[in-house]
Amino acid sequence: MKLVFGRVVIPGIVVVFIGCGKDEPGTLNTTPPATYPVVVTPVDNTTPIKNYSYLALGNSYTIGQSVSPDQRFPAQTVELLLKNNVKVNAPFYIATTGWTTINLMSAITTSTITPPYDVLSLLIGVNDQYQFRDTTGYRERFTALLEKSIQLSGNKPSRVFVLSIPDYSATPFVPPAQKLQVSKEVDWFNAINKDVAEQRKISYTDITRSTRDASSNSALVATDGLHPSGLEYAKWAMMLAPKIKAAL
Repeated sequence: MKLVFGRVVIPGIVVVFIGCGKDEPGTLNTTPPATYPVVVTPVDNTTPIKNYSYLALGNSYTIGQSVSPDQRFPAQTVELLLKNNVKVNAPFYIATTGWTTINLMSAITTSTITPPYDVLSLLIGVNDQYQFRDTTGYRERFTALLEKSIQLSGNKPSRVFVLSIPDYSATPFVPPAQKLQVSKEVDWFNAINKDVAEQRKISYTDITRSTRDASSNSALVATDGLHPSGLEYAKWAMMLAPKIKAAL
């Protein structure tokens, strides 16, 4: 049974009434409206969050001679990045106390590594200054190492970070009579690595000025009287971490 509208006309009066009818035109459609399924796009929770890889290249300053592994500057840099929600794996090190640019290149060539790396830091040269004092040879060798670092980054220069050579003349290791000369030579070598880095638009972090604070603050020197303490390495990490975060 469907409701229908009809009317009867009385002179001067129009009466509208509702009656019952069957299958008549103009009837109301009481069929429930069609329902449409809600389309839900599933979220893929199986895709892992990427953790960035970090290769730290260098010598005693990179491996953290005389400090615990967690106090090394690469380790402290990663810790800062993690606190800022940048997921970086623990660094892989190719670094040993006493290494020159020659030793480092040889070690890279023979090491079992799996490039490309998302982050690379390079700090090398103090033993070139200490053993050879050969600035011409250093330029050639450092250039080769930097080119190799860029290659290991998957040819992404923005992911390579060079640090300057610390001024170890500020430590008790260097006799007072030799401090000025050592400091000058460190500056010569740093002028080279900075120039090579800037020519290739590589990030350069000057930590040398910070290390000179050791002359008036023994807490910045490790117990061996030569290498930086964890406190000094923390200063380097604070300079380096924001640059890495911006590059990733």
